[in-house]
Amino acid sequence: MNFNAEVVLEMTENHYLRSKSDDNGPQSLQILGIPVHVVTTEEVIELVREYMKTPRLHQIATVNPEFVMAAQEDGEFCRVLMEADLCIPDGVGLLLAGRWLGQPLPERVAGSTLVYRLAELSADESWRLFLLGSAPGVAEEAGQKLQMKYPKLEIAGTFAGSPEPRENEAIVQMINDSQADMLFVAYGAPKQDKWIARNRSALTTVRVAMGIGGSLDFITGRAVRAPGWVQNVGLEWLHRLYKEPWRWRRMASLPKFALKVMRDA
Repeated sequence: MNFNAEVVLEMTENHYLRSKSDDNGPQSLQILGIPVHVVTTEEVIELVREYMKTPRLHQIATVNPEFVMAAQEDGEFCRVLMEADLCIPDGVGLLLAGRWLGQPLPERVAGSTLVYRLAELSADESWRLFLLGSAPGVAEEAGQKLQMKYPKLEIAGTFAGSPEPRENEAIVQMINDSQADMLFVAYGAPKQDKWIARNRSALTTVRVAMGIGGSLDFITGRAVRAPGWVQNVGLEWLHRLYKEPWRWRRMASLPKFALKVMRDA
């Protein structure tokens, strides 16, 4: 089937928010045609434990309103999100959308927080973690910071690289040779998520892979997350826009997302 965003939206017409569950995963909501799983952070941790027991790669996507709106125009990204094993609700806008549409999500599962939880879990379970992406030297420094925080954590490898096809084969070989169990990819959305999806079958040892955006910059201190109270009131996006004003083009999709969800509600 030729997958594109228009086809997906036609398939989900009048079903923009739909509860569903299957035998292999948690319940999900369809928000503007994109699945968002109804999970808490603790439930994600337990799901990862189960994923690591299965001999295949499981993809986790940190979905936020920007993802949902980008997928309306990008058919490949739409397909990647629909086929991901877990789409966590990483954005207060998704929580608001659930409320508007009468099926609330339990909590925001922030990818930048989940990175630490999964690193800690990897240390406890002796899983090898590979850090891929960001600017040269950032992944290496982030690995050192994580090992300082979790001394038992084994970093299988770090590499900046790029999502360009010409580097694909060499990077996949590097990760396979490292015997990594878990992979964080920091190329930014949607490139990181497409990269993971493209290499699901080629990455032979990785059991869990997650796109983490700018999380390596947070770990190294190159970027600073909003204070806790700002996160709690749902204004982390405003803090990030203040710190990184170049993001205004991406965040311009937020009011469009809100209007579209309210219209469909």
